[in-house]
Amino acid sequence: MSRVYNFSAGPAVLPEEVLLEAQAEMLDYRGSGMSVMEMSHRGKIYDGIIKEAEKDLRELMQIPDNYKVLFLQGGAWTQFAAVPMNMMKHGKAAYIVTGQWAKKAWQEASRYGEAVKVASSEDRTFSYIPDCSDLDIPEDADYVYICENNTIYGTKFWQLPNTKGHDLVADVSSCFLSEPVDVSKYAVIYGGVQKNIGPAGVVIAIIREDLITDDVLPGTPTMLKWKTQADNDSLFNTPPAYGIYICGKVFKWLKKQGGLAAMKERNERKAAILYDILDQSRLFRGTVEKKDRSLMNVPFVTGDKELDALFVKEAEKEGLVSLKGHRSVGGMRASIYNAMPEEGVVKLVEFMKRFEEEHT
Repeated sequence: MSRVYNFSAGPAVLPEEVLLEAQAEMLDYRGSGMSVMEMSHRGKIYDGIIKEAEKDLRELMQIPDNYKVLFLQGGAWTQFAAVPMNMMKHGKAAYIVTGQWAKKAWQEASRYGEAVKVASSEDRTFSYIPDCSDLDIPEDADYVYICENNTIYGTKFWQLPNTKGHDLVADVSSCFLSEPVDVSKYAVIYGGVQKNIGPAGVVIAIIREDLITDDVLPGTPTMLKWKTQADNDSLFNTPPAYGIYICGKVFKWLKKQGGLAAMKERNERKAAILYDILDQSRLFRGTVEKKDRSLMNVPFVTGDKELDALFVKEAEKEGLVSLKGHRSVGGMRASIYNAMPEEGVVKLVEFMKRFEEEHT
């Protein structure tokens, strides 16, 4: 069977080149006589794999020396708790709620201190990013938290909030490595890799070193203390070793594509192809305010639930899969991450045009 164009929001499409490399090394990694899946994370070979992965990520993102890179487990969900546990020194934080995941992070933080909702776009089904230029952020807030790209709703912070001198924490799960980033503007950047970087099971956290201390909330589990992980170079316990190995291959692939500036150009071009038809269509419409549109996740609807369901079903026959929208938005959603080739987006748009002709 030939490969499909997979528009899944995550776990998501990976570069074919990376999968083929991993396939070739599956039984024997570079003459070791074993798979990376089988080798000790304490061994010399694996030590080289994880160190090289970190080195390549630092180069790609130009991560300053005073930031630690941690390869963690537990999904972004675990960091919803780890962030307040490690950072809520005054028991208060400001949250900007622009989607389900920011809302869940806010709810989780509320268990550990006062999580103040300083802005929200829930009033219009999270279809826009609120103005964050002059928010009422409590003076004693330990940090300001955002989910930078909202996978479900297809919105993106194109301008970071004015945090008024407070540390910024960003969940970047669905826009990780899709464009250049000035890491120094953030205190913490973290994200699950299963959308844009690798297989499910790995979370990468980039944390400014002064935040990695023993001064954490009482009762913080050993595993959730960033210092535990940092002091042990992400090898405190058995890490998601194979997932990190694949991430390392994706970092090399990204470097080969020309790095993050080249990826941003490519992602803008792909998104434009899809947004252009949504802006012209008589049948389909996007659900997000134009200025806040994500390059990674594009939700759209026909306005007729039965027609939406038919579209998803017919698209699948064309090898265009995982286009069903999240239940809270309905309709369709095309996730067009780094590894989605442009021809996949072109094929989707051609199918949309045919479908529109048949149903208008």
